[in-house]
Amino acid sequence: MLEQLSNSPYLLAALAFGILGILLTITGIVALMRAHVLSFTLQTLLGLLLLTLGGLSGMISFGIQGYQTLTREEVAARITVVPISPQHFSATFRYPDGRIAKFTIAGDEIYVDAHILKWQPLANLFGLHTAYELDRVGGRYRNIEQERSAERTLYSLSQAKKVDLFGLRERHTFLAPLLDAKYGSATYVPVTEAGELELRVSTTGLLMRELLPKGY
Repeated sequence: MLEQLSNSPYLLAALAFGILGILLTITGIVALMRAHVLSFTLQTLLGLLLLTLGGLSGMISFGIQGYQTLTREEVAARITVVPISPQHFSATFRYPDGRIAKFTIAGDEIYVDAHILKWQPLANLFGLHTAYELDRVGGRYRNIEQERSAERTLYSLSQAKKVDLFGLRERHTFLAPLLDAKYGSATYVPVTEAGELELRVSTTGLLMRELLPKGY
């Protein structure tokens, strides 16, 4: 993650805006000490504007860590499911970047959901496009009474990050001109026999397809 941050154009922009903002603020203070009120006002306002832009760029840089840019329907993970006992199965996630994660899940079906970040056209001008992050995996029972009372399993699929852009957009309307995070997406399929699933994501949401015949 540190390497990704160091190469992030938004972090570099944040540093550049921050440095320029600090320099202009300092020169504004110097101008005030010399009784150049107009120069102080202009340089200080511009410095504060650049600092604000730097802060916004930094927030975006940290916030998009863990999200994958989505330009078409893409494979988010391949999932191998193996029944262990009645209404219990294992699920092994293999991600495109080589990561592997394994979970033991209770239920009749495997359930996966994700957050979708859709940037508005204004943000697209700065190279920001629709992105996604897998959020949770768990089990789902067909019987609603079991869903209420039987064993529940739920695991996080998201990566830790310093800024949660999805949560910020839900809480603060000032991000509306830049970001639309008003929806997530979920999918689930039954698990009765061993098999392999392909978890795909598009701009309209998640879906799972069976790759290998059940009982392979």
